[in-house]
Amino acid sequence: MSTMTTPAVEPGFAIELALPINAALDRVIAALKAEGFGVLTTIDVQTTLKEKIDVDFVPYVILGACNPVLAHRALLADKRVGLLLPCNVMLFEEDGRSTVNIANPEVMLAHGLENDDLTAIAAEAAEKLRRVAAALGDAL
Repeated sequence: MSTMTTPAVEPGFAIELALPINAALDRVIAALKAEGFGVLTTIDVQTTLKEKIDVDFVPYVILGACNPVLAHRALLADKRVGLLLPCNVMLFEEDGRSTVNIANPEVMLAHGLENDDLTAIAAEAAEKLRRVAAALGDAL
């Protein structure tokens, strides 16, 4: 008897760039903008950890990215989706190279909000974010 397996959904989209974090940030923000995303928040984890608990850490930034058209549609489908917004994009630098990880909205929705409209919107957002990742990979 054969069993069917569901293909695994990527938890996020990872890209490595041969750039220091400041140059990588510029590329990431431009790639997000090309897909209709803006950056609502920027958290400088390295600076925050130094200021709050006096520890040194690698350059590390978390961006809160939002595509207003998709966010509006998602909020109309289920106002609780605000718990999952914005889409997180994190970057860190080690040895002069930056690693970028973009959260997959499809995975985020898999944890509690089940709604066909939201599933479709998450798939659309994920496709846009895959294109962001692909554009960054092409920029090497």
